[in-house]
Amino acid sequence: MTSLLPPLRLTGAHVLRDGEMQARSVSLAEGLIVSGPEPEVDLAGFYILPGIIDLHGDGFEHHMAPRPTAPFPLEAGLASFDREAASHGVTTAYLAQGWSWEGGHRSPDHCEVVLTAVEAYRPHALTDLRVQIRAETHLVSQTQRLIDVTRRFGVDYVIFNDHLEEGFQMSRTAPAAFAHWARKVGRTAEELVAIIQGAQGVRKEVARSLCQLAGAFDQLGVTYGSHDDPDGETRERFRMLGATVAEFPLTQPAAAAAQAMFSPVIMGAPNVVRGKSQAGNVSASDLIAAGLCDALVSDYHVPALPLAVWALVDRGILPLAQAWALVSTNAAGVLRMADRGRLQPGLRADLVVVEAASRRIEATICGGRLTYLAGEAARRFLVQPRAIGGLSSPGRIAAE
Repeated sequence: MTSLLPPLRLTGAHVLRDGEMQARSVSLAEGLIVSGPEPEVDLAGFYILPGIIDLHGDGFEHHMAPRPTAPFPLEAGLASFDREAASHGVTTAYLAQGWSWEGGHRSPDHCEVVLTAVEAYRPHALTDLRVQIRAETHLVSQTQRLIDVTRRFGVDYVIFNDHLEEGFQMSRTAPAAFAHWARKVGRTAEELVAIIQGAQGVRKEVARSLCQLAGAFDQLGVTYGSHDDPDGETRERFRMLGATVAEFPLTQPAAAAAQAMFSPVIMGAPNVVRGKSQAGNVSASDLIAAGLCDALVSDYHVPALPLAVWALVDRGILPLAQAWALVSTNAAGVLRMADRGRLQPGLRADLVVVEAASRRIEATICGGRLTYLAGEAARRFLVQPRAIGGLSSPGRIAAE
């Protein structure tokens, strides 16, 4: 792990603080945000924003297997993803790992392999890397195993998925796409059809399995939710179970129902950037404009996180402070992360330095450690002898 930055005071920038952009300074010391004069780095012409918290991203899969049949060592894949995340302002990242009847890289066995790899890599990580388990509801034979794995690895976020009907329909109406899906998980189309048919046979056991999981997660303090709710009735069933988070609702009524039930709604940043869902579902921008989206996540493309913020600003949907909250403050609130998501004294020193004119991210600081530095920001840090020198000294971030 990189060393803490020495005490620093970042001056001249516009800082996102208390829900608005303010002209003020931010100081670093001992990995936290604090108050107090320190050696200064002039960041006039920049924004200083809270670090991005990505609650769901499966883009890491591309780093571990650039092609479905060409896997690379997990440590190399994690390091590559870690660097990509840092360069786009991410300071906390949840890797969305499957726990599915599909098998292959989304099987329970592979999930444990990934959890073990992340645990081993964490001491060297730039970003606070965590794992979100995407648990298929019909994998009832692995219910107790999922509880045991969640406890053993300290997993704090699980999302319930049900892709069974989607898979069944795809096998009938889109055989080429289904065959591609099967290849990605190391199956033939015929094998995957047989697996789906087998999973359909345990429908009556799903409710009991979900109740067992919910009870265990409540005891362990795990936040859990549902994925791709098609309507309000589905969201209500999961909410009654205790699954509070509504991840990627497919329709506006489903999102509205989630809001009425005090379930935070999470949507994909790529949906915002592209102006529509790649699967033909509800527009994330429309939900945001209607006040029905609480946080944005990378989904399958990490660079979309900051791009989505600027898309919302340019389209006049939200001002910068509110748009950036979707990837920072609000995201922290979904998982009750009280130590991050805001630039307040005493919180973690997680922040992003953005050149205002170009909107380029030029520095990322995670837990008081410099994880990315480029461009004009790099020159500004380098002209201050203590900015990136003496890295063995204790470092703190302060906002005045």
